[in-house]
Amino acid sequence: MLRTTLASSRVMRAGAFGLAVIAAAVFTTDHADARRARHHHRHHGHHEARQSYNPRFASIIVDANSGETLSSTNPDSLRHPASLTKMMTLYLLFERLDAGKMNLDSEMRVSEHAAEQDPTKLGLRPGQTIRAEDAIKGLVTKSANDAAVVIAEAIGGDEDDFARMMTRKARALGMTRTVYRNASGLPNDDQVTTARDQATLGRALQDRFPRYYRYFATTSFTFRGRTIRGHNHLLGSVDGVDGIKTGYIRASGFNLVTNLKRGNRHLVGVVLGGRSSGSRDATMRNLLAENLDKAATRRTVAAITESNLAEANAMVAEDQARSRPKDTVQVDGAVQTASAAPEPVALPPDRPTHLARSLIAASTAALPPKRAKPEPAPLTSGVIATQPIDAIPGSTEPMKPVRVKTVQVKAGSVRLASAAPTASVPPVDGAAAAVRDMAPETSGSVMARANMPTQPANFGTGQGILGVLPASSLPSSTSQAMANADSAPSAQPQAVQHNGAVKPVASHSGWIIQVGALETESEARERLDAARSRARGMLGKADPFTEFVAKGSKKLYRARFAGLDRDEAEAVCRTLKRSDMSCITIKN
Repeated sequence: MLRTTLASSRVMRAGAFGLAVIAAAVFTTDHADARRARHHHRHHGHHEARQSYNPRFASIIVDANSGETLSSTNPDSLRHPASLTKMMTLYLLFERLDAGKMNLDSEMRVSEHAAEQDPTKLGLRPGQTIRAEDAIKGLVTKSANDAAVVIAEAIGGDEDDFARMMTRKARALGMTRTVYRNASGLPNDDQVTTARDQATLGRALQDRFPRYYRYFATTSFTFRGRTIRGHNHLLGSVDGVDGIKTGYIRASGFNLVTNLKRGNRHLVGVVLGGRSSGSRDATMRNLLAENLDKAATRRTVAAITESNLAEANAMVAEDQARSRPKDTVQVDGAVQTASAAPEPVALPPDRPTHLARSLIAASTAALPPKRAKPEPAPLTSGVIATQPIDAIPGSTEPMKPVRVKTVQVKAGSVRLASAAPTASVPPVDGAAAAVRDMAPETSGSVMARANMPTQPANFGTGQGILGVLPASSLPSSTSQAMANADSAPSAQPQAVQHNGAVKPVASHSGWIIQVGALETESEARERLDAARSRARGMLGKADPFTEFVAKGSKKLYRARFAGLDRDEAEAVCRTLKRSDMSCITIKN
């Protein structure tokens, strides 16, 4: 009996153990199947994502010698710039370096916002500083996002303000469809550009900053003990390539702007929306090879220059007011609507800057409209033309000046020409150079221009006479001053002493630039026309004039522009010098 009971107990235990083993096996099998199913689902989903990744393509090849477009595909369609954005970030930094407001050793502080940027980055920490030159190299090699934000905050105070500066600069350069929202190119749906705009920026970087452009050829550099290598694989592998920038985000695909100089030929190429870095590079190689023989061998196109800030602000305002026709932009695998015409620029609301406000005041504040300058009258060998200007202090009515475009300047003692045979005229003390305007005095000693007679023959061609007043309408004591001066480089009017009082003599306003001193007046006029053409609109509101000067037996005609402020004058001279035209600035 006991044996039977023990046997039954063993059978029951064996059965229970068997059931447990079977249950464990079933559970293990189900778990493995589940894992396989999840793995299959993930793999399938990844495959579907790769299949849907189809960035939209655009390209352009521009002949930098002639300015002509040699090849293009969708050159004006909106795309996301990705890290090509850093080209504009560096443009604004180069601008500060070129102006002397910063130097390559300037230390820029790293903020918490800069340090927390997504990779790629240099690994900067809050509170550290980085030299401007290291930041430049970090952008052109590793495309460091933290360094880009450091630059933005050093120049613009914060990244939003800096992005507004970037967009305005784009408009000033003629990049009509580009909008910036950050300094790095990290994803932002509103940050867009075109292949044509990026080609324009690539050319402008070389035209404006040849000294700093060389950094784009950097393939690696050492930063705090680490060797940082670049992403641009065409550098060193394609003869003549010296930059410029790569970029990638999912919404844009693989982007590249390339500069090629081979022999006397010079191409700038842009590829946007490559499916991989390898296919993008191969496409660029093919485009450069196909178009190199078409390129010009001598430069005929003028350097790319900027319009003034007021015009750039006006273009931004026009963009904001313009309607938005539909186009498409690929964003994260989905097609979204965008503008087919220049897109409205919805700039963020203005925020006060925190650093370097003085550096950006000229770039961010809308300038008040300048008073329109009248177009100068044609030069007529001494015939006087008039334009109204403000009254000289002490006058009781607006001035009606006599304006002389070409002036006889003759060294020697001062003489006076009397309007009446018996007039008694006080002497003119000192040398007054290039007298341009004569104003009516309250005492009646000089009459209004409206009552002046027709000028006599051969007026103003040999004796330095600047005007003739009719004796019939003046007191017998009235006279007209003749001005002579030495031939100093800046022959500007000083003062005329009349009846014991020193009165200022009206002259050309603003800073003056001189673009040459020629032997004949016609050559001087031709030089003015050539300068206006090469300056590409920068001299549209300037006041051109020629000025005669005698140095011993040598006679020259200076070709000059007036009516500029200091920054405008210096910018014009830089542009003209790049076009091999001499230019000097003169403080008026």
